Amino acid sequence: MTENSKVTASHRQRMAIVYVRQSTLLQLERNKESTARQYDLVQRAMALGWSRGTISIVDEDQGHSGSSAAGRSGFADLAAQVGLGQVGIVLALEVSRLARNNADWYRLLDLAGMTDTLVADADGVYHPSRFDDRLVLGMKGTMAEAELHILRARLDGGVRNKAARGELRRGLPVGLIWGEADGEILFHPDESVTGLIAAVFDRFAACGSARSVWLWLREQGLKWPLQPTGYVNGTEIVWVEPTYHAVHTTLTHPAYAGAYVYGRTRFERRLGEDGQVRSHRRVLPRDQWQVLIEDHHEGFITWDTYLANQDKIASNTRPRRHEPGTGAVREGCALLQTLAVCGICGRKLAVFYQGPTKATPGYYCTGSGQLVDGRGTRHLQVGGQAIDTAVADVFLAALTPAALQACLTAADELEAGHDTALAQHRREVERARYDATRAERRYRAVDPDNRLVARGLEADWEKSLTTLAGAESELARRERRRLVALTPTERAAVLAVADDLHAVWTAQTTTDKDRN
Repeated sequence: MTENSKVTASHRQRMAIVYVRQSTLLQLERNKESTARQYDLVQRAMALGWSRGTISIVDEDQGHSGSSAAGRSGFADLAAQVGLGQVGIVLALEVSRLARNNADWYRLLDLAGMTDTLVADADGVYHPSRFDDRLVLGMKGTMAEAELHILRARLDGGVRNKAARGELRRGLPVGLIWGEADGEILFHPDESVTGLIAAVFDRFAACGSARSVWLWLREQGLKWPLQPTGYVNGTEIVWVEPTYHAVHTTLTHPAYAGAYVYGRTRFERRLGEDGQVRSHRRVLPRDQWQVLIEDHHEGFITWDTYLANQDKIASNTRPRRHEPGTGAVREGCALLQTLAVCGICGRKLAVFYQGPTKATPGYYCTGSGQLVDGRGTRHLQVGGQAIDTAVADVFLAALTPAALQACLTAADELEAGHDTALAQHRREVERARYDATRAERRYRAVDPDNRLVARGLEADWEKSLTTLAGAESELARRERRRLVALTPTERAAVLAVADDLHAVWTAQTTTDKDRN
């Protein structure tokens, strides 16, 4: 049976649809010959007996993969018109252009078979209601889906093999860049970038909280580096206000500990409430990472320090049940929050506040939370003021032998924190001065008569000078407030204060969070 014998007058009375699709925008740009061949199918339809006015081209799905019908509005409209019996023939260069998914492909064949719609590709014309033609179309659809699977497996295999050697170049967090050699990872050449990242880890070691580090950055007026472009190969930096998410990501990224990792997340597909299939990224636990190469490159911290940091962050974010001492330090006046446990069941005690100003702490335990006669039962409920006072006295007595050195260590840490912030501000001044000098050179290099360009460069120069003046003013202000190193006399004064820890404990300048 020839092609023309399958085409009847009933088919020609309906429209012909030419379906055109390329999987990616890159293919659309480079594989122009394939696109031209698909549009030439209009001539094929005319040769089969359709007039030009009855031929419609569906090319809305350019740049979309055929692995799914999701997001392909052109394919959805085509299937709808076929189901309504408005189409006499559907033409595509090959089956894979219409669908690389058997579920979508057979759905279209079922509609075409019920509405007496022909399907044509480069090899011939087929009638889906005829067994032989449907068998051929089914085999072509299966081969198209298998071809996509083989291509994806081949590409994924190459990617995984390169990642297993630590040479796959993927986006690195700010502060790290790729070197020239295979798998070489280096520190960012900008000292202000690496200095800030190092300060983040030093500060976390001192305070033990990602939020405290973020608040310290804001208190010190420090900017945060971002790489908006050239994520894999570039070094361009834009300075923005620090965010908690950026600080948390830095503290939890294993690349800063000198490790090369691949496959920390996995895409999973779920059926949404609206009936659409949606993909989401799931973060995997460390033992399920596909690749983990320790000591792959030089890091800001060691791997053991990284593991300890992750345990600390996890306990801050999700305090472990029945384990006292887990959780970030709180601001309330209850001294034993997250520390006291129930003597009956061993659960951590919850905190409540009472009194006219809700400033008198207390502790209680609900046990297993069971209801008796419609009411909850508690293992205990006790006021906390007397307990906190007794515990504080014992704590101060135990701390006295080490209090002298602890006070000096605290002073040294405070001084180091100020010095770290000042060093970063000095780098900001140096960077602003360089930007101003570069803007001046660009302005002086332009032809003075070319005012269209000169005006823009002059505005950039003035803006950079304003930024430089602001950075210098901020540096001068912070240098005036800088804590100088303790003199022998001042150290003696600190030691004298350390002899009376109770006075420090009860001082108005000592906050509840400091006591906790």
